[in-house]
Amino acid sequence: MRRCIAIGLALCLLFTGCALPGKGKQQYQATYLDVFDTVTSISAVTDGEEIFRQQAEGIHGLLLRYHQLFDIYNDYPGLNNLKTINDHAGIGPVKVDGEILHLLNDCRDYYERTNHAVNAAMGSVLRLWHEARTAGLDDPAHAALPDAAALQKAAAHTDWAAVEIDEGAGTVYITDPELRLDVGAVAKGWSAQRAAEAAPRGFLISVGGNVCATGPKDDDGTPWVVGITDPDGGSEYLHTLYDTDRAIVTSGDYQRYYVVDGEIYHHIIDPATLYPARRFCSVTVICRDSGLADALSTALFVLPQAEGETLAESCGAEAMWVDLEGNRFYTPGFQNWICG
Repeated sequence: MRRCIAIGLALCLLFTGCALPGKGKQQYQATYLDVFDTVTSISAVTDGEEIFRQQAEGIHGLLLRYHQLFDIYNDYPGLNNLKTINDHAGIGPVKVDGEILHLLNDCRDYYERTNHAVNAAMGSVLRLWHEARTAGLDDPAHAALPDAAALQKAAAHTDWAAVEIDEGAGTVYITDPELRLDVGAVAKGWSAQRAAEAAPRGFLISVGGNVCATGPKDDDGTPWVVGITDPDGGSEYLHTLYDTDRAIVTSGDYQRYYVVDGEIYHHIIDPATLYPARRFCSVTVICRDSGLADALSTALFVLPQAEGETLAESCGAEAMWVDLEGNRFYTPGFQNWICG
């Protein structure tokens, strides 16, 4: 049975440690619940808890900053974020942090590379689904789909040409008053990549299933092992994968959804239909860059498999698809990363 888990935004931090047999160092893990509305864990093998604590807090602080910068629902004192940009659509340019410019330029690149399967300018459509899903979870007996006419109207306001990014001035201006930005399909992976680039060697960073390794877990070159969740809710992983320097990202229909008239409607919306994509239960991508891997996992979830294979190959990525019947399909090199 699939279950929806709601996680509060209040900070929850847990440090744990375990000794490694025959080694003087210990493996520590810190868990946070205040970043991107999901579970974030940071792991490493270090000489002591205090060293790990300081390093993990530095990584967490960076992720928390990205969470605030890319938030489209909340304001923060003294900070212009994506919500600020959306709020000023059709009004005027907004001066923003350079990381927002960086992310939005990458989002535009992902839009082109995925043949428009991943569109961060589709926030007007995604907002309707978010509102319907939130209402349906709050009152399941009256859960309903977004109005079809409203979806079509919103879809007319998703053109990147209306997003003006001025690198010199450091501003973003949405010229279409009805267009909204929503970077939910890439923000976790993109932020995890930036955090991994700033982290010490040998860390494993997981932001809601967007996993980055910054090197082997110890000086002996021991790889990290990352599990792929069974989309049907089984207690065992579909596979466990070796990881020393890659990003591993999974998108699935079991992560965020609600039920209308007995049918599940998840959060991965196909831009071509404006409704949840119906080809797969989950897609896992292995790639050197977590931001790209996040975009690819969404694109491959939406696109036909053959088109997705071509896209993955062009990006130097490996992928696994699980279809609605539970069948698994792989790019040729994916098997090389499976443990055992």
